Amino acid sequence: MVRELAIWLYLIIFKTFFQIFSLFPLKDKAAFVVSFGDNSLYVYRALRKQNVNIEVIFLAKQKTDFLKEVDEPVLSFETANVIDMIQSIYHLATSKYIFIDNYYGFLSAVSFKKEVQCIQLWHAVGALKQFGLKDLSIKKRSKRAQKRFLKVYEKFHKVVVGSNEMAKIFMESFNLTSDRILKTGVPRTDLFFDLKSKKKIRDHWFSRFPIMKNKKVILYAPTYRDNLIENFRIQLDFKKMYDALCDEYIIIIKLHPAVREQAKNLESTYNGFVYDLSEYDNINELLIITDILITDYSSVPFEFSLLQRPMLFFVYDFDQYSHTRGIIENYKKEVPGPIVYNTDEIIHHIKKGDYNIESIVEFSKKWNQYSDGKSSERLVRELFQSDYFMYKGVSYESKIHGIGKEIQG
Repeated sequence: MVRELAIWLYLIIFKTFFQIFSLFPLKDKAAFVVSFGDNSLYVYRALRKQNVNIEVIFLAKQKTDFLKEVDEPVLSFETANVIDMIQSIYHLATSKYIFIDNYYGFLSAVSFKKEVQCIQLWHAVGALKQFGLKDLSIKKRSKRAQKRFLKVYEKFHKVVVGSNEMAKIFMESFNLTSDRILKTGVPRTDLFFDLKSKKKIRDHWFSRFPIMKNKKVILYAPTYRDNLIENFRIQLDFKKMYDALCDEYIIIIKLHPAVREQAKNLESTYNGFVYDLSEYDNINELLIITDILITDYSSVPFEFSLLQRPMLFFVYDFDQYSHTRGIIENYKKEVPGPIVYNTDEIIHHIKKGDYNIESIVEFSKKWNQYSDGKSSERLVRELFQSDYFMYKGVSYESKIHGIGKEIQG
């Protein structure tokens, strides 16, 4: 009850300021509201590379490493910084393009002008766990909250996807029609097709941790268990893994900030074997240097499959998680790697090396259908018309429709 009251009050204040600022004219401006940042960064790069003549502003819930590259104003969003918040609402009310990468409750309280487009750059390439209207935990929320969720989803004019499979999931999870889906590919997956960038990333991490040159890297990246957060405990037995694997492997841990303390003493206890990189924002860079991925219900496997490297699915709490949060119906058939329930099974598969790379390739084809290294460029060309940009020195006089369609200037 208290939570709902606080949300209601926040949205009333937000709506009031938004309505005032809506009296101002729209500007040729794109506002990026970011929780994660990587998709937004790639779209931003494409905007500047294609010389899109548009003002850009970033509204960030937290300052991430991605924003260090951005040569644009960055304001704190949904924080205690009142001045930044008021300015943020002004920019949202006066921008023709709103890019978001997560669920944002403020959308339920605003009404965009008809010229505005709100583009959802969802932070997951695919889905193994349920979200949106399919999330089982929302049944415990109030009717007011459930109504608010629908109002938020209604504000998504377009949702960017990398596959037909994810398009279907979005339509079900957000109650959307097919005309609101943009099949341009997921912007941040462009990294996995960029040989120069991948080499630069590997050189950087090998320089920082020379041991990576001589040992294989295991990355443990479990999903954020929002409804089990108080009871979350790392279930890997690092003593067993150290004894069995330390001669050939090292382990990188990437945990959600809410449970980061769980890894506090592991580095010192298993010096030279365990490395806690939970504070590093860019997990895609960590994937580039990873030889074997251990995860569970996270969306990380969808990007990692582009590298065609083995992965294990450590689902020790499968029954509990599927009951409280919900996972896709055919999870055990869908995942492209062995399903394991304890550390002994993990060690067994790593030592045996019995991975089916072909299943990973097929998994990637299914979920990365439109992600081919040009997703960011294609999205920008799809959204922005000729009066905004010159593409490679040629003015495009009509909007692009369809995947990869060539437009003659």
